[in-house]
Amino acid sequence: MLDDDRVSLPKVDGRDLSDAYGWATARPRVITLAESARPLWRIVRRYARILGESLPEEQAVFIERTAEQTLRVAACLAASECSERITEEMLSATFTLVRRSVQDAVRITKGATSPKVKRQPLSLEDKVRARIEMHGGRATSSQVLPYVGATAAEVKALPGVVVTVERSGKTGRPATVFSFRGDSSGDSLPQPASTDSNRNRSNSRHAEAQPASAEREQNRASVVRLDAYRPETKQAPEPAPEPKRPEPRAEANPFLALL
Repeated sequence: MLDDDRVSLPKVDGRDLSDAYGWATARPRVITLAESARPLWRIVRRYARILGESLPEEQAVFIERTAEQTLRVAACLAASECSERITEEMLSATFTLVRRSVQDAVRITKGATSPKVKRQPLSLEDKVRARIEMHGGRATSSQVLPYVGATAAEVKALPGVVVTVERSGKTGRPATVFSFRGDSSGDSLPQPASTDSNRNRSNSRHAEAQPASAEREQNRASVVRLDAYRPETKQAPEPAPEPKRPEPRAEANPFLALL
């Protein structure tokens, strides 16, 4: 309720509790068990003893004073009602609270006796492979070395590691790229080729035309001219050419003579 701002705490009248505190501290008082509560008190002590003997030592140390704590809480409950006698009803209510605390302590300390399983540390190869797979099958040295705690020589010495050096542009520092042999993501990527080899490869492709196989020629779709299926229409007569206008003579246009 304290963590939820939408819920308001209930209003509590604390005047009775203040009066009980004044009663308990006015003079020294001795709070004892009523005769009706003694049978239940013996059950509480037997309950605590059985728990202490049945639970492992790592858990029993948390509940070894269960009976004493029950009696202390019951005395506080009696004092809150300005009574020097712990009745059976008070002890029963207190025992319910203490049993819940015992259950919580046992549940929290349940794994104290179980042996801790040591995690097998990852090998350098597993670390490098995980970093390379994280970056799509190919990772640079700056993406691998700081995270695996190894040098470039140690990574290069791993079995199956393929090292390539790539340069972006004519200037700039070349980058060392790691990948694993057999990974489709790393081996299938095309390697950059030089401009001259690309030009020679393009020229040879245009110079030597590959003859098509017979099966390819058979499956090739034939090109059909659409005008072969168009109905014959009468062509409209071509318009007569416009008569050429006689060029004006220079004498008729004095401005043209100036040009």
